[in-house]
Amino acid sequence: MGKKRALISVSDKTGVAEFAKQLSELGFEIISTGGTSKALIESGVPVIGISEVTGFPEILEGRVKTLHPMIHGGLLAKFAEQTHKEQLEKHQIEKIDLVCVNLYPFQQTIAKEGVTTEEAIENIDIGGPTMLRAAEKNNEYVTVVVDPSDYQTVIDELTANGETTKETRRKLAAKVFRHTAAYDALIAEYMTHLAGDETPEKMTVTYELKQSLRYGENPHQKAAFYQKPLGSQFSIANATQLHGKELSYNNINDANAALQIVKEFTEPAAVAVKHMNPCGVGIGTTIYDAYSKAYEADPISIFGGIIALNREVDQKTAEKLHEIFLEIIIAPSFSEEAIAILTGKKNIRLLTVPFEQAEKKETLLTSVEGGLLVQEADVFNLDNAEIVIPTKRKPTEEEWKSLKLGWKVVKHVKSNAIVVAKDDVTIGIGAGQMNRVGAAKIALEQAGDRATGAALASDAFFPMDDTVEAAAKSGIAVIIQPGGSIRDQDSIKKADEYGIAMVFTGIRHFKH
Repeated sequence: MGKKRALISVSDKTGVAEFAKQLSELGFEIISTGGTSKALIESGVPVIGISEVTGFPEILEGRVKTLHPMIHGGLLAKFAEQTHKEQLEKHQIEKIDLVCVNLYPFQQTIAKEGVTTEEAIENIDIGGPTMLRAAEKNNEYVTVVVDPSDYQTVIDELTANGETTKETRRKLAAKVFRHTAAYDALIAEYMTHLAGDETPEKMTVTYELKQSLRYGENPHQKAAFYQKPLGSQFSIANATQLHGKELSYNNINDANAALQIVKEFTEPAAVAVKHMNPCGVGIGTTIYDAYSKAYEADPISIFGGIIALNREVDQKTAEKLHEIFLEIIIAPSFSEEAIAILTGKKNIRLLTVPFEQAEKKETLLTSVEGGLLVQEADVFNLDNAEIVIPTKRKPTEEEWKSLKLGWKVVKHVKSNAIVVAKDDVTIGIGAGQMNRVGAAKIALEQAGDRATGAALASDAFFPMDDTVEAAAKSGIAVIIQPGGSIRDQDSIKKADEYGIAMVFTGIRHFKH
C-alpha cells in the first residue's frame, strides 16, 4: 500500500514516454494499456499491464479493459479514511495516485471526409472518461492529467515535494472536467444531428479558447474569443492573420459582419463595415473597381473601417486601400506586391479566409440574460423567393441589378433597415431605426441627388405609404420589399401614382 502508482493510457502520445520515464525514476509503478503500453515498453519504461492488475483479459475488441473494481477502487478510495484502507486491503486493491489519460480522437474522426457512423461511434471513449471522472472526483488524493502541457508542472512538484499540491490537483481536475464535458458535448451534438432532433430538450455546446482579449466592447469589460470545434472554415475564427495588431472584440464582430455580407456575391465585391453595419458595398468587373465603388459610397464612414474583398488583393487595389486608415482587410489572398504595400502600415490587420469553403451554414446562438436563443442562419435569397410585382410598372433589366444588390445588402443591416443602391454600389444606408420611414430618410439623405433612378430595398414591409412617398420625392425608381402588410394597397397605389415599380419578395430580413 506504500508504493505509488500511475495509470497512463493516451491517444495523444506527445511527450508521454518522457513523462512516464520521469515518473518511474521518482518511484512510480506504471500501469498502462494497449498502444500506450507498447510505446512505453519500446522507450524502456517498465510497465504493468491492465490485465495484470484486474486479473481479467481485455474483451470485446478492447471495449472493456479498465472498467473493473481493481482499477476504480484504486482511483476512488479516500486514502486517509480507515474504512477505505481496510476495504482496499481486504480486496487486495492498490491505490492509484496519478492518472494520465486522453481520449479516443472523436473530434478528429468526425472531421474526416467520408467518415462512417460506425467509425464515429467506435471512437466514443468509455473507459477513458470513466477513469478521468473517478480521478477528478477524488482529486483530494489523486492527480489527474489530460493535457501534455501539464506534464512538466506535475514532474516539478513531485520532484520538489514528493507529491503535487492540493491547489494543482484541483486546477488539473477542473481542467479535466472541462475536457470531458467538451468531449461529451461534441458527441451529443453529433448524435443529435444523426437522430434529426432539431430542438432537443437540452442543448450542450462547447468552444475552445482561441485568444484572451485586452477588453470587450469597452475598456472596462473583460472578454475572450472562443472557437467552435469543427466550425466553419469560412470564419474569423479560422482566419490567418498575415500582419498587424492583435484583433480586438469589436474587430472580430465587425470582421464577422463584413464576411457575412461579402459571401453573398459571386462577382468581384467589396464590403466596408463600421459598427457591424455596412457603410459601402460595391461590385465590379475587377476587385479594384468593386473597392473603388465601395469607397465612393461613403468616403467618410469608411475611415477606420473593416474591408472584406472576395478576390485576391493586387498591387493596384492595395495602393488605393493604403490611401486611408483601415483597421482590417480580409481577402482570399494578397499578392506579394500588395503585402509589401500594405505592411508599410504597422498596425493594419491583414487576414486571409478560405472563400471556397463559404457555403457551410451554422446555427446562430445569441445569449440573453438567463438563457440562449437559437436559430438557423438567414440564407434566404431571391432565388428562393416567390416574386410578385403588384405595380403597373415593372422593373427594367438595369433596375433589377440595383434591386438585387440592395436586397443582398439590406439583409445584413440592423433593423429597421433601408438600402438605396444604383450602378453596382450602395449609395445610402439607414440602419437600426425605430421606424421604417426614419431609416428611409437617413438612407435617402445620404444618397442625395444620386437617388434619382435608384433602387430602394427594405428589410420588412411598409406599414403605411409614407416610405414610398419619401422615396418618390427623392427620385427613387424602383422598390423591393417583402409585402404582407394589411395596408399594402396604400403603398402600391402611392407607387403607381409616382410611376415607381415595386417588387414583393414574400420574405422579411429582420436583423436585431
